[in-house]
Amino acid sequence: MAGKSRSRQRIEPSFSSGNERSDDGFSAGERIAGGGRSSGRGEDPLPDKPRRSKSRRKQPRRERGGGFFGFVRSVIYWSLVLCIWAGIGAAGLVVYYGSRMPNASTWAIPDRPPNVKIADVDGTVIANRGATGGEALTLKDMSPYIPEAIIAIEDHRFYSHFGFDPIGLGRAVVTNVLTGHAVQGGSTLTQQLAKNLFLSPERTLERKVQEVLLAVWLEHNYTKDQILTMYLNRVYFGANAYGVEAAAQRYFNKSARDVNLGEAAMLAGLVKAPSKLSPARDPAAAEARAQLVLQAMRDQGFISEADIKTAMSQPPTRAKSYWSGAQNYVADMVMDQLPGLIGGDVKEDLTVDTTIDTSLEQKAEQALNDVLAKDGKKLNASQASLVSVDATGAIRALVGGRDYAQSQFNRAVTAKRQPGSAFKPFVYTAALEMGLTPNSIRNDAPVKIGNWAPENYEQKYSGPVTLATAVAHSLNTVAAQLATEVGPEQVVKVAHRLGIESDLQANASIALGTSEVSLLELTSAYASFMNGGYKATPHVITKVTTASGKVLYQANFDNPPRVLNPDVVTNMNAMMTGVINFGTGKAARIPGWQAAGKTGTTQSFRDALFVGFTSHLTTGVWFGNDDGKSMKKVTGGGLPAKSWKEFMIAAHKGLTPTPIFGGGQIIDNGVPVAESGPNIDQPTTIGSIISGALDGGNGGQAAQQQSQPAFQQRPAQQPIQRQQQPVDPALANDDPEDLPPVGLADNNPYSADRYDDEDIPPADIGDPDPMPVRVRPHRSSLLDVILGQ
Repeated sequence: MAGKSRSRQRIEPSFSSGNERSDDGFSAGERIAGGGRSSGRGEDPLPDKPRRSKSRRKQPRRERGGGFFGFVRSVIYWSLVLCIWAGIGAAGLVVYYGSRMPNASTWAIPDRPPNVKIADVDGTVIANRGATGGEALTLKDMSPYIPEAIIAIEDHRFYSHFGFDPIGLGRAVVTNVLTGHAVQGGSTLTQQLAKNLFLSPERTLERKVQEVLLAVWLEHNYTKDQILTMYLNRVYFGANAYGVEAAAQRYFNKSARDVNLGEAAMLAGLVKAPSKLSPARDPAAAEARAQLVLQAMRDQGFISEADIKTAMSQPPTRAKSYWSGAQNYVADMVMDQLPGLIGGDVKEDLTVDTTIDTSLEQKAEQALNDVLAKDGKKLNASQASLVSVDATGAIRALVGGRDYAQSQFNRAVTAKRQPGSAFKPFVYTAALEMGLTPNSIRNDAPVKIGNWAPENYEQKYSGPVTLATAVAHSLNTVAAQLATEVGPEQVVKVAHRLGIESDLQANASIALGTSEVSLLELTSAYASFMNGGYKATPHVITKVTTASGKVLYQANFDNPPRVLNPDVVTNMNAMMTGVINFGTGKAARIPGWQAAGKTGTTQSFRDALFVGFTSHLTTGVWFGNDDGKSMKKVTGGGLPAKSWKEFMIAAHKGLTPTPIFGGGQIIDNGVPVAESGPNIDQPTTIGSIISGALDGGNGGQAAQQQSQPAFQQRPAQQPIQRQQQPVDPALANDDPEDLPPVGLADNNPYSADRYDDEDIPPADIGDPDPMPVRVRPHRSSLLDVILGQ
């Protein structure tokens, strides 16, 4: 019985751990060994006092470790875990997107697009051309305010970070989250440069990663100053201006070298939003942003409070109109000619020195706009152009239209139009070379040449007149007769010899200027009369140099060929002086200066011109409309002569008056002028003719007097006289004699092929009447021998 009782009390093995308590309160160490038998006496042992397990003892500690501190520990723990995984993910993205980029060994800074700086005769920049809009400057060349302003507003830790600024990025993220929209950017200047140099503007994660990699590469390979220089010369400031020099020229019409504190702050403010903050578009917004930049500069220690007060006291800078100013017509002309002069496209920064006088350029533009503003609308004249050259053909002023901002078409160079009676000097020059003189007589009467019957505009005729009178009053019948006498082909030769390059039709109507020419070539051809008979090749570029100083082109027009006999020039100048003194060009008189010139008006008043010269400048002016519409009886002696006078008076201010070549006197000693050799006292080079003429001083006057023919060995000169039966003086100011004859073709003067075959008189013209006009035989002269004719 006793054995059964012990058997019922046996305890079976347990698989619980030693740390766990059995269901009956025994621990594993207290179990009975040896089949459950008790050592000692046969009595059941008293149970020991229960022990608490280790787990039971630690449980209160776990409870005490919970609460707030446990939450903090959990946050820290999981934050570290997230940071580690985020770092792994970021590294993976960097590796992935970095693998999609070219090998770093092949990375290189792309060349900055070349810029062409165009300077006037004094070296002042008149325009920049190229993709950037301005030349590159070093930090030491530009105003110190510019880099300080850029750093203060865009990246004030620029000199301390390694290309990527985690602090700045974090600040931008927090600010943008708190405000609910993007108000700050986290990109450094180096990152912005990397984006501008290598990447597209799209906002993607891949581009941002590549931007950081490139920024680190830039910082590793270049100094901070080099990076800042590249940034300032390439960042976009709006209005097609890339770089600080282009922006300073664009908005302030000055170099970045001369920018003051307020202007530098305005430029720095543009970087954030070039179009929105442009002073040309919104001056108030630009000024407000500039003040923020000034505050940032003060906070960074670049400037003081007193500097801010000084900058803010200055009136807001107003930007000029976009691409305004007549000098831009010159810049376009330069860019058209440049590839031919340097032998190819522009591949590096260049400086082009020109013949342009900025002061004269401004005066020319003002003269045209003054007349157009006063009388243009009521006379239906909407456009005008002007060219002014010196004795060598150097272009001193050129205005291609009323407003470059509205129209970039260069009406002085590109447009070709009928010159009208302004072409007649070439006809009379050919006649003088054939043996006539200013005092030769021709009959101003109705004339028929083949099927063509040119008439004076008023259909009034003066009878026998001298050639000088015919020129002064622009008599069409006399000019047509002379063209027939000398032959249209000879007139064409003379015009081409003097510099007209356009194709000319050798027919009788050429006497009245029916073949199209440009204002530039017409004006330059007149300069041959001004300089005593030398060819004046029009040119605007004098030298082209690279940024390193290498000369790619150097102009040389010091020894032009002689194209006219000096005595022929003297007589032609005397006749054209009469045009201004008492002929169709009275409105062009310049007080105190001797001047000569010729008016021109085309069919239906579509074009009106005046081309004239003093001893100082030769200037041509055109008025008309781009669509070819007629003006309201505007002639060459009207608006063009008035503008010519205004410009020439301004251009000659402060200069000592000197006579034109020949002194305005006629040479007529009974011997055909073309047969007489050049006077022994004539200078042999153009340098002796024009030396001192451009400075307007006493030396210029002496040089000009030395350049005149020796009159003391000739008979007394006969002044230009008006003959009997003059044209009605009351009509002189309206220039009726200068108008084209009735019956000329009335087609669009701007078309490439203006005339139909039936409108052009045949080249083999002649008067079938029994009494034909007597043609003088051609006699070879010394000039013919020189020219190989």
